[in-house]
Formats: sequence, structure tokens, C-alpha cells
Amino acid sequence: MLVDSHCHLEYKGIVEDQAVVIDRAREAGVGTFLNISTRRSEWEQVVGTAEREHDIYATVGIHPHEADAHENLGADILRAATRNDRVVGIGETGLDYYYDKSDRAVQQALFRMHIGIARETGLPLIIHTRDAEDDTAAILADEMEKGAFPALIHCFTASADFGRKVLDLGLSISISGIVTFKNAKDLQDVARDLPADRMLVETDSPFLAPVPNRGKPCEPAFVRDTAQFLADLRGETLEDLASNTTRNFFKLFDKARMPT
Repeated sequence: MLVDSHCHLEYKGIVEDQAVVIDRAREAGVGTFLNISTRRSEWEQVVGTAEREHDIYATVGIHPHEADAHENLGADILRAATRNDRVVGIGETGLDYYYDKSDRAVQQALFRMHIGIARETGLPLIIHTRDAEDDTAAILADEMEKGAFPALIHCFTASADFGRKVLDLGLSISISGIVTFKNAKDLQDVARDLPADRMLVETDSPFLAPVPNRGKPCEPAFVRDTAQFLADLRGETLEDLASNTTRNFFKLFDKARMPT
């Protein structure tokens, strides 16, 4: 069994044919999906899909692109949303200085607020970081000193140095289809050496379709292609990599239940 640890099932490119997309993933061996939210207006729909489908779980959170629109969200609103039985994580949240769609100070404040709720609830934090390695690492280190919290870097594309820093802080790392791209040699070097007990796989559907599906809307089924590439890269069998990454998912997202 494989887990797609990060997909957006309500996004254009999937939601129009969502049931068929989900069935294709199940046929490809995906046994669990984590449906990720990026803004408050999505929460009801994201959670609703998880309530409807036995193998889909949900997160609640605010993407850094949406930070300016949620500056006054308030911790109580996020905290209350985490109490739903199908909500197993917080995010995605973090920092994005590549597009700078929201004020950096607002991004940082919301990131820290999400961290506080993760620490309080024990739910894992799903972190997006782009062109913001130094500030992301500094905030994580500072917040860890206030008290530990579970977290992972999703769709990892950062430097090996950043990877070492977050692993040293106890975080996990999720690898997307980007690792299959020809120009992703640095990421491949990082992925090759990741500790087997700290790695997850994801699609970030409908974005970033892996080889051999480039140019198509990404689907959760394609996590199998990423997993196969990673297994070959690391000299492992697909079965072993699937078993390890599935076990890692349920250890980190321990509110979710592994299928029996």
C-alpha cells in the first residue's frame, strides 16, 4: 500500500472528476490520501471529502500565499477546526518568498501561530517553504526551544544543508514528483540519502506530475511513479519503500488509522 501524503482533491484538474480520480488511485495501490487545505474557505469542502471517503483524511491551515487574507484568523478558529475526527494535520503553512504574494511578516506570524496549535494539539504541521530556507529554519529552531511539535517539510526542494537542519530538529521530509525531473540532481542526491524512517511520498496533485506523466494534471495515482523512481534511486524494492513510507505516515499522523 502507498499513501499520498499531500494532495489537493478540491482543486481544478481533480475536483471535476474527483470520484474517478480517487478510484484510479486506489487501483494503483493508494490506500490512504491526505487532502490538504490552503485557505479557510476550503476547510468545509476538504473535510467533507474526508468525512465521505473512508481512506481520505484532511488538514486545516493557511498557505503562505493566503496569509494577507487571513491575517486576523485567530488561533481559536484554527484550534476549533482541528477537533474534527477526520482532521489529522495542520497546514499547509510556512513561508514563500519566491512569489511574495503575502507580506513576509504576516507569513511569519501565521506560521508561528500554526506551530503553536501543532504543539498544543500534537497534530503534525505540514510546512511549505520556497526561497525562505534561512527564515524557515530559524523559526523552526526558535519554536522547538519553546516545546517540541511534530512536523514535516512537504514537497522538499531545498538544499541538503536545510535538509540536515530539519532532520536534526526531528522533522520528516516528503518527496514529490519533482524528484523524477531531469534537472533535479541535487534533490535526487538528498532523497538518496534520506533516513528510511523519516521519508514520505506525495503528489501535490494536481501539480507537479512525475515522469512519465509530465504535462498532465497530476493525480494521486501517480504517487506510484514517484515511489518507484525513489526505490530505484535508493536501491530498494518498491514494496520496501512503500512499506516504510506508509509506516512513517501513520507514525507521524497518528490520528489517522492504518487500513486493516
